[in-house]
Amino acid sequence: MAQATREMGAGVKNGEAPGSGEGGDPAVADLVQGFSAEQLAGLLADMLLYRRFEEKAEEAYAIGRIGGFCHLHIGQEGLAAGGIKPLRADDLALTAYRDHTMAIAKGMAPRAAMAELYGRVDGCSGGRGGSMHLFDTTVGFYGGHGIVGGQIPLGAGLAWAIRYRGGDQICVCFMGDAAVNQGVFLETLNMSAIWQLPVIYVVENNGYGMGTAFSRVSVTEMEARSGAYGIPAHTVDGQDVLETYRFFEGLAEEVRGGAGPQFVNAVTYRFRGHSMSDPVSGTYRSKEEVETHVRQEDPITILRDRMMKAGLLTQEELEAIDAEARAVCEDAAEFSDASALPDPSTLYDHVYAEINPNGRLFLDGRGTPGG
Repeated sequence: MAQATREMGAGVKNGEAPGSGEGGDPAVADLVQGFSAEQLAGLLADMLLYRRFEEKAEEAYAIGRIGGFCHLHIGQEGLAAGGIKPLRADDLALTAYRDHTMAIAKGMAPRAAMAELYGRVDGCSGGRGGSMHLFDTTVGFYGGHGIVGGQIPLGAGLAWAIRYRGGDQICVCFMGDAAVNQGVFLETLNMSAIWQLPVIYVVENNGYGMGTAFSRVSVTEMEARSGAYGIPAHTVDGQDVLETYRFFEGLAEEVRGGAGPQFVNAVTYRFRGHSMSDPVSGTYRSKEEVETHVRQEDPITILRDRMMKAGLLTQEELEAIDAEARAVCEDAAEFSDASALPDPSTLYDHVYAEINPNGRLFLDGRGTPGG
């Protein structure tokens, strides 16, 4: 997206505050304060890439190119860009199974992400993980985890490894709101507090655990969840990418400087169903509710409108950036379609034992059950 990004904000003079350029609205200046025209354009381009990637995945799933489970992040792109882009390249991040945009935000190539969704050998996990298990340690992305809350203790483990090795990286562990009712969440927060680990636990609080509103399964406010362990709690508007970016930029440096573990309630909203098998609204939320959130809280629209009011974006520039995002995603789909399926003879590669845990049946088919 670099070329389109460089072209953005061409009417802003060097050293001039966003919003003060010719034709800009000074009232918007405070909303974009602290960001250069290039940074704003970059965040817009990032979110458009995430949106178009998910739409292409949605399309591919509908025609059978992608199988299994597929959970889209549409509507939550502000948290992906605002929560991950401020991190250093060597910082670590992991999340649950709604992971496509998080992986791309951390540096995974769209081709590698899409090919994994297709189950092809050129995918980031060799076609073995699929949608829920994107993984690339070379960019510091440690999954994609299918078990609700399964990534939470791993986040603590990664942070402990950083501390053990004497590094100054941090780990950011994302989770859905339903994960905070898992026992492992409480156990991990306790250990993180005792050891003062360099980790930020972030709840993507989109209001629903699958089809159940969080308010129906908890009598405790989200911000209070970490209080018993002395871990500071914060709330951020995940639909506002600039607020989110500023917040995580500051918090990351605090943790890097020794502030210890932190807990973040990132308020957001998913515009699609829980997964591709779930209708947009289902029976648990009304069509009107979804439409209201889409109309008022789309993170892409919010940033787009601010930039236009500040005189930093024209319709033509927006269309150029969007066209580039679409082209990248179309290329990723074509690349994935052309990639080979994994060879069946490699089915048992990368497993850690030759026999199953009860010791009676070889994975390659030798032996007999009970033998």
